[in-house]
Amino acid sequence: MTAEHEITLVVNGTARRVRVPGRLLLSDCLRHELGLTGTHVGCEHGVCGCCTVLLDGRPVRSCLTFAVTVDGREITTVEGLAGPDGLSPVQRAFAECHALQCGFCTPGFLCTVTALLKENPAPTDEQVLEGISGNLCRCTGYQNIAKAVHRAAELLAEES
Repeated sequence: MTAEHEITLVVNGTARRVRVPGRLLLSDCLRHELGLTGTHVGCEHGVCGCCTVLLDGRPVRSCLTFAVTVDGREITTVEGLAGPDGLSPVQRAFAECHALQCGFCTPGFLCTVTALLKENPAPTDEQVLEGISGNLCRCTGYQNIAKAVHRAAELLAEES
């Protein structure tokens, strides 16, 4: 018998109560319990970055995080990045710069880049490469992803 825990997750600004086994991964909770399938699961070892979400604004691997450990904390998934006026600047930049192909890795990149630009609004080329180095993409070759990070920084600066 597996003990279940009732937890509250503040996901994309909305408090959600859910009963979960103690060993349920956050990625599985988001996808299967809350229906937020934008968080993708790739390697299930924390290597690829596809499952990256923002936990209190910081990128984390949801496939390495037990849901019970984030009780009461703020989680932002790719579904929560867009605002009331549409796509976020990071999402717009990825579209403008053709920074995706199959799209499987894109949610993790979008969350990672959102956090990167919040911490460093004008990163150098080297800082961009370092910032996205924990996310793997098999399709794009990364050039357009790096361009999209710089474009997103421009868009964010224009909004300020």
